[in-house]
Amino acid sequence: MPSKSLKSLIKSSAWVNIGARFIALIIVFLFFAIFVEDGKFYTLRNLENIVRQSSVYSTAALGMTFVIITAGIDLSVGSIIALAVVLVAWTLNIQIDGASGEIVYLVHQYPFLTPLLACLFAILGATLVGLLNGALIVRLKIVPFIVTLGSMGIIRGLAKGIAGERDIYPPEETWIDGLMDPTLTNKAKSWMLLPAGVWILILCIALSSFILKYTRFGRHVYAVGSNEETARLCGVPVGRTKLFVYGLTGFFCALAGFMQFSYIGGVGQPTTGIMYELFVIAAVIIGGASFSGGEGSILGTIVGALIITILYMGGQQMGWPKWVQEMVIGGIIILAVAVDRYRHRRMA
Repeated sequence: MPSKSLKSLIKSSAWVNIGARFIALIIVFLFFAIFVEDGKFYTLRNLENIVRQSSVYSTAALGMTFVIITAGIDLSVGSIIALAVVLVAWTLNIQIDGASGEIVYLVHQYPFLTPLLACLFAILGATLVGLLNGALIVRLKIVPFIVTLGSMGIIRGLAKGIAGERDIYPPEETWIDGLMDPTLTNKAKSWMLLPAGVWILILCIALSSFILKYTRFGRHVYAVGSNEETARLCGVPVGRTKLFVYGLTGFFCALAGFMQFSYIGGVGQPTTGIMYELFVIAAVIIGGASFSGGEGSILGTIVGALIITILYMGGQQMGWPKWVQEMVIGGIIILAVAVDRYRHRRMA
């Protein structure tokens, strides 16, 4: 019995699970490194592109990690990212009366403060949308899948309405446009080592990990996902915890929106972020979280996001049609959930 208990403990260890995912990451990377022609996959430029693209998924996935740990789901993350992108571009496009009566752009008058205002508007809008999702789930007792499925369309429509169903082109570049600029292949920014957006992600990873591991709120998140009724009986504010979790998801989607805005060239595209909810959910599930709730880690999510990005970009470089890439990622989600179910049955 002691040996069996020890074996069970080792198998269920979080570090062992994350280690297994690191091995999967290495295997996926080596596959494309070998089969993509002329060593194009492991060039410095391509590696940097992988990091830049995965940063968008990873940032949004931080919030999704909290949601899935509580046994919830948020299908609206791609739409929230699009809303943040549009709000940034819309704010940068505001026109005002100039000193001599002519119409000028606000960003021309205040080149640093206007982008800051744009970011604040996007954060406020995305966070409010997340809080609204949480409020509907908590107050109306509607399952998260239905609420966020509906809000996915509503938010996407709102983004298109704000943009007038067209792309918004700000009148000039700002510091937001440079958040995801290459650094390793850009001598002018090589001193940064990584793009500014990636440094923002690293800071968010540290803060999110600290919250989940060392704060009362983090313990409440795991408690709600493990057994909601037991958590309620133990005095955990279940409704408030869920509300904060979905609000946090909106906040992280706003940050992902800034990165996406920079990555696509500083354009307010209301159609951006389509299918991102699939990539984000896949990253969290591949990273070791369970749809049953009560499990998940920030580090695992980041590994999952890297795996998804490598699959997506590697598939492109090998000439896979987009439908094949989507089928592969969908199949990986099913496989990850099946493995999770099997592991839970073995532990039971």
